[in-house]
Amino acid sequence: MNFKYFIHISLSLLTLFSVFSQEKRLEKADENFSRFAFVDARKIYLQVAESGYESLDLYKKLGDSYYFNAQLEDAVPWYEKLTSTYAEEIDPEYFFRYSQSLKSIKRYDDADRVMEKFNSLTGNDQRAEYFVNTRDYLKFIEMQSGKFRLLKLSVNSKYSDYAPSFNNQGQLIFASSRGGGSGMVKTLHEWNEMPFLDLFSSDIIKANGILQTPKKIQGKINTRFHESSTTFSKDGQTVYFTRNNYTKRKLGANVQGTILLKLYKATLEDGKWKNIEELPFNSNEYSVAHPSLSADGTKLYFASDMPDSRGLSDLYVIDINEDGTYGEPRNLGDKINTEGRETFPYVSDSGRLYFASDGHIGLGGLDVFVSVPEELGVFSIPYNVGRPVNSPEDDFTFVLNEDTKIGYFASNRIGGKGNDDIYSFKQTGELITECNQYVTGVITDAASKEKLIEAEVILMDENNSELKRTVTNDKGQYKFDLECDTPYIVRAVKTNYKPTERILTTNNVLEYEHNLALQLGEGGLAGKEVKPGDDLAKLLELKIIYFDLDKSDIRSDAEIELQKIIAALKEYQQLKIDVRSHTDSRGDDNYNMYLSERRAKSTIKYIIEKGGIDKSRVTGRGYGETAVINKCKNTVACSDQEHQLNRRSEFIVIQ
Repeated sequence: MNFKYFIHISLSLLTLFSVFSQEKRLEKADENFSRFAFVDARKIYLQVAESGYESLDLYKKLGDSYYFNAQLEDAVPWYEKLTSTYAEEIDPEYFFRYSQSLKSIKRYDDADRVMEKFNSLTGNDQRAEYFVNTRDYLKFIEMQSGKFRLLKLSVNSKYSDYAPSFNNQGQLIFASSRGGGSGMVKTLHEWNEMPFLDLFSSDIIKANGILQTPKKIQGKINTRFHESSTTFSKDGQTVYFTRNNYTKRKLGANVQGTILLKLYKATLEDGKWKNIEELPFNSNEYSVAHPSLSADGTKLYFASDMPDSRGLSDLYVIDINEDGTYGEPRNLGDKINTEGRETFPYVSDSGRLYFASDGHIGLGGLDVFVSVPEELGVFSIPYNVGRPVNSPEDDFTFVLNEDTKIGYFASNRIGGKGNDDIYSFKQTGELITECNQYVTGVITDAASKEKLIEAEVILMDENNSELKRTVTNDKGQYKFDLECDTPYIVRAVKTNYKPTERILTTNNVLEYEHNLALQLGEGGLAGKEVKPGDDLAKLLELKIIYFDLDKSDIRSDAEIELQKIIAALKEYQQLKIDVRSHTDSRGDDNYNMYLSERRAKSTIKYIIEKGGIDKSRVTGRGYGETAVINKCKNTVACSDQEHQLNRRSEFIVIQ
């Protein structure tokens, strides 16, 4: 299914026979792979592997030959050998491909473990970040699932059928490599040994979305090369479509000799498509493909691997001006695009963006996602549309008539008739397209581990203001619904126990689990004698608030303790404190005094701004290294842990 991938790969191969024979076979294999002739190249790889030969390149290329033909389940054993034998030598991308392949055979636990490895190796990869922030993705997909009822279609062939789109004449237009009934099968494409694609039309029976016998569309659109993925103007007189780089009967290629994809436009005259023209923002050095018009016809969305793309392909939009000219392509940004594949956009009449991706978290291969329009032309974070549209295989080219709730998509899932099949569906329920999150946990006794029943649990905002309150059930459990991208504090309170809390910041995770353990003993300042000169941190039994070396930022562990200071200041309105910040002895004395001043100001600012405390009640300054609490003065050798004890803040009661 060549239109799903924008890739550029080279290949090396070792074979069974003599050095001379190996070199000759290697040259042939390299030639095949450079043309994306994966099937022919794979035949040689398998012969080599069956002879018992092992190498990093052999396993990589065998896995890739299946992976890039969307045969993910067949890629598993080769990526398994590759990652287990050559884990320290391969590009991290192979762990991502291996994880995706494992999902195709529903080994989700194994796939998650491989993604953990991928995350540890990459660090800043957006796909890894989505995985880390969406550990419970299967739960969300299960919640989203069941919103569509599928129907197989009789129009599918034993070849590849996909990329459905609507025109204004009650027809579905789609791409197929079936040969078109002309009596002569077209040349096989070397990528997957499928005939080249043409565009076909099929009348839609409105009652149930069944398609009548397809016919090749009329006019000059179809050529002896690939045509695919169309979008039509509302009046049906203009079509934008994808084609190989074939203009004026001349086939073009990039500097490496690869034939890429371009967007074209045609107009309807006397029932035939004519006036074929290439769009001006195409390039001979990257692909531009898979168009989708906005409902008002002023914007064209498409996929491309142009230079500013994040991954193998990104989604873009370009303005169509009133005079027919075009603006500049704009990348849809990090919410939509990842280092993987984002492709096949479809914009519904309501402005929702549906697209296929393997970079966002899904069930395996390409999954279909939906993103809703927000202000200023941007889209929300994408939401997986769930089963049964999505499966462990590739699912893509989703289109939906929002009036009839009937739509179509393509998939290469098991049980189909050909390489890719088109499925019809009826939408039966509304998709989740907004934040749906909650926090849950268990409150226990810190010493006995016993679950505490009827303990109060309070949900507060970042300013320590109460939002909700509940009590634990007979299993010691609590639960709160949350809003996305919002900081919270969860506090647990029970008679005869010291209160405790945790800071929580939401992102894309569906469910957060925050278990809290309470210690016996009165908490807070109740019943305690408080006098000027006392350290409030000691009275509240706070953990020492530390700073990282040469930093004045408030650490996340420090936030929890500062919230307890804020709670005391709110409870006792006459209380005033002096914040005293200290550094260790490393570094210049004058610089350390400056650094401690920054730390004191940072701490005071947090208490005033986050707690809403009047600034007259919180004073303070820095003391540099003038008050170290251990031996670690200038010229004295100390460990990092010993030095850290001096990087602290104190909260001295002055009233």
